[in-house]
Amino acid sequence: MTFTCVAGLGVSGTAVAEVLAERGERVVVVEAVEGERQLAAAAALARAGVETRFGEMALPEGVTRLVTTGWAPHHPLIAAALAAGVEVVGEVELAWRLRPPHAAPWLALTGTNGKTTAVRMLTSILVAAGCNALAVGNVGVPVVRAVAEPYDALAVELSSFQLHWSSTLAPHAAAILNIAPDHLDWHGSMAEYAAAKGRIYERAGTVIYNADDPECGRLAEPYEGAVGFTLRVPRSGQIGVVEDLLVDRAFVDDPVEAAEELATLADIRPLAPHNVADALAAAALARSLGVPSEAVRLGLRAFKPDPHRLSHVDRVGDVDYVDDSKATNPHAAAAALSAYPSIVWVAGGQLKGADVDDLVRRAAPRLRGAVLLGADRAAIAEALARHAPNVPVVDIPGQDTGVMDTVVTEAARLASPGDTVLLSPAGASLDMFPGYPARGEAFARAVHELRRRREQ
Repeated sequence: MTFTCVAGLGVSGTAVAEVLAERGERVVVVEAVEGERQLAAAAALARAGVETRFGEMALPEGVTRLVTTGWAPHHPLIAAALAAGVEVVGEVELAWRLRPPHAAPWLALTGTNGKTTAVRMLTSILVAAGCNALAVGNVGVPVVRAVAEPYDALAVELSSFQLHWSSTLAPHAAAILNIAPDHLDWHGSMAEYAAAKGRIYERAGTVIYNADDPECGRLAEPYEGAVGFTLRVPRSGQIGVVEDLLVDRAFVDDPVEAAEELATLADIRPLAPHNVADALAAAALARSLGVPSEAVRLGLRAFKPDPHRLSHVDRVGDVDYVDDSKATNPHAAAAALSAYPSIVWVAGGQLKGADVDDLVRRAAPRLRGAVLLGADRAAIAEALARHAPNVPVVDIPGQDTGVMDTVVTEAARLASPGDTVLLSPAGASLDMFPGYPARGEAFARAVHELRRRREQ
């Protein structure tokens, strides 16, 4: 009998333990944190015959397989398993192996930014086409739970962590949205990070890549017949933009002579270049499955973005306030900053070692002011001094969540009618908040309080 150790009691780890226990396998979970949520999950698993060991990072004796839900190779438990010759797989790899005969095809995507938006766009398109489809993986339902259900297709969002631990994954089609430095502390180098992303292509039926991103092009280059998506006019074998139309020159009968209209830019909300790119990737994945063009249009129209992704909070005194708290790295912030012509930028947090010079250099012409908060705000201030010396900068010290009220007040002082105050931090939020949603919610509350004060 297989004896599996599951690393971690998160959503995916708990699902893995439950599924394996239901299959009659012996399972033990190792979890470092003995918190209220973890204890409750362990109690539920105990009723299914699963043992949980808290605080103990030793590999249980007799384990024949370790399933990780994102732990790095240098973690002591993972390192011990690898040294002992125990197979280490990720939750996604396990799910692929557990698929029943005639399982739903996987339409998989990854990238540094935009994954959740693109996979939800894809799911909306598939549903518009009449498919029983579900978003799984790094978003929504753990894929290990979904593979046994009778879906027509699974829209699978994959992180670099999940791809690192996947070796036999063979999706019907796979797309990479973009590649920029991120999670280098986990992977060790940019080369290793990009290589992990590239694993999504190794056994894919159709390879789809961002033709405007050189690194994506490099990763797709070995694969004959790869389909590019571009914000420019598409060449044969690509999906792209012609004036205000999304146009397919890849999944048509004659890609050399023919093209098919899929949607218009007005069908994409909020309209920003990176959202158009995400829509093109989603459309390409859906078209690889034979989805008609009208379903692409209807699916994009029906799509509703998740919160904290260019979410319009309010307009106060002819100034728009936009929450893009999900921008937790410079690449994501650059996409948001390119969407508005005149910006008071709210930025800062944990940069995770990322460089912001290029971000600030490109954004400088659009900046009317900047308000900085969080642990690494000094690095952003230094980049602004180098590349945007005439932009007024306000530094807000303090690590308590109430700082956001001061941030919004100062941003309003810098803003003029027609400007956008944009929270697009370029850094993670855990220095001050439980996560990026809490940061965005604090920003929104502060904006609403600003309106209340102005109306008194």
